[in-house]
Amino acid sequence: MTVAVLNGLIRPLLEGRLPDWVEPRWFLSTKELLALAPEAEIGWFDTYDLPARAESARRAVKLRWMNTLGAGVEELPLDVFRTNGVILTNGAGINAVTIAEYAVMGMLVMAKGYRQVIRAADRQEWLTDSPGKAELQGSKALVIGAGAIGGGIAERLAPFGVAVTKVRRHPGEGELGPDDWRPHLGEFDWVIVTAPSTAETRHMIGEAELAAMKATAVLMNFARGDLVDQEALVAALKGRRIGGAWLDVTDPEPLPPGHELWTVENAHISMHLSGRAQNMMFIRSAERFLANLDRWHRGEPLHHVVDLAAGY
Repeated sequence: MTVAVLNGLIRPLLEGRLPDWVEPRWFLSTKELLALAPEAEIGWFDTYDLPARAESARRAVKLRWMNTLGAGVEELPLDVFRTNGVILTNGAGINAVTIAEYAVMGMLVMAKGYRQVIRAADRQEWLTDSPGKAELQGSKALVIGAGAIGGGIAERLAPFGVAVTKVRRHPGEGELGPDDWRPHLGEFDWVIVTAPSTAETRHMIGEAELAAMKATAVLMNFARGDLVDQEALVAALKGRRIGGAWLDVTDPEPLPPGHELWTVENAHISMHLSGRAQNMMFIRSAERFLANLDRWHRGEPLHHVVDLAAGY
């Protein structure tokens, strides 16, 4: 029997479907996770308490395979996994549909000034003109990190007539590489960040990058808050050096009450909700985990394996 320590929230989707060679042990609290982790050979340690998840992974001395439904793995002890030969699989693409839809929504909201429309409706004030007059048709978007999410955004923008340029680690025809996109920043109306969080991508959008953008351009971040130098962004937004920002992620999270970013008029903060605007995340994650369990048992390569050196 192989001991699998699993979050009890996923239990209704897995129980009765796990193979007979798996001995599941379910946790519903941080205390239970920390206690069960040392016996785990397979682990699905997802919890909102990210430090506890990392500590549990360090305690899991028997661990051979760790699964997570999240795409980002920067909080996990990747160095420990490398040393111990642990395979890590993530949820890359699990939330791609809803995040891509959220990005299109955000672009339309900002182009049409729809936040001002909602505020006028709350005041019961009838507007006689649209506060936003930009059209997506004919605009240009740079998608930095064209994986499942970035690729999904590009796919959905095509029918709107948006010309999309993708940034990829291994660029194809018409795409830019990780060292090529900065000189082109001034060409785009939308700069959309969907790259993984690593040591190399921290503050990849900083003062110099913001200064290179169009004065009317919008920065959109659906990756992690630390990819953007938030202090530099606030200064650029307040100085109207860029048109605005749509921030699904911030640094820190949650953004505390009273933080300056809440008061910036041309910043839209969507509170990391883009991936949660759906009812399929756990279903997709359970199906992927079960399929990988079958591959594991047959000795086949698992799908969606994280490169522990690259961090994604």
